[in-house]
Amino acid sequence: MNSTALVGCTGLVGSQILSALQAIPQKPTINAIARRDIPSVTSNTKPIIEPSSTHWPDKLRTLATTPEVFISALGTTRAQAGSFEAQRAIDYHLNLTLAKAAKDLGVTTYVLISSAAVSVNSRFPYSKMKAELEDAVKDLGFPHTVIIKPGLLVGSRQDLRLAEAVLQTVAKGLGAISKSWLTEWWAQDTDVIGRAAVAAALECSEGKREKGVWSVGQADIIQLGKQPRK
Repeated sequence: MNSTALVGCTGLVGSQILSALQAIPQKPTINAIARRDIPSVTSNTKPIIEPSSTHWPDKLRTLATTPEVFISALGTTRAQAGSFEAQRAIDYHLNLTLAKAAKDLGVTTYVLISSAAVSVNSRFPYSKMKAELEDAVKDLGFPHTVIIKPGLLVGSRQDLRLAEAVLQTVAKGLGAISKSWLTEWWAQDTDVIGRAAVAAALECSEGKREKGVWSVGQADIIQLGKQPRK
């Protein structure tokens, strides 16, 4: 992997993806697009700060060098966005517009952070939206399309909702007893998810995966996120 572009790099999972990219020994160029300043920037990371996310596709199109890999950890909550329609504008429409821009540029590996157990037939709008986005980016026909599908995210989040906080507490408590089988099938640490996303991208760029769509489920996330990178 010579270069990559990343959106969502200040979020819960995206910040871990950025850390994992920065830890690659070959030091690929990292084009990190964000609304606000990015902490812990390394010499091979190029922050592209643009407060208006509607301009992000244009920022992507004007990169001096086409990134080999594009990773999206972009997403928000209904509470943050103010309504489901506003959330969909980011989670679905902006993500898809960025994916189309990446495809037009010639990006060969596209990685999307999605979610487990989503369905276009779901009665839950969030689950249905995530599934619709997965289908839409698959239809773009990247040589490699990687869909990362974690369960509950175990990490720190400032706006953590009460129910999610309770589940995280349970997950962490069970993890202290026997993390390998009591929690990992339904909850994954965000640093493990971040490393898994980067490991999957590297496998594609290094020719270790056949072209097409690769759906990375929770068992795969655990395996990819824990294996050491050389």
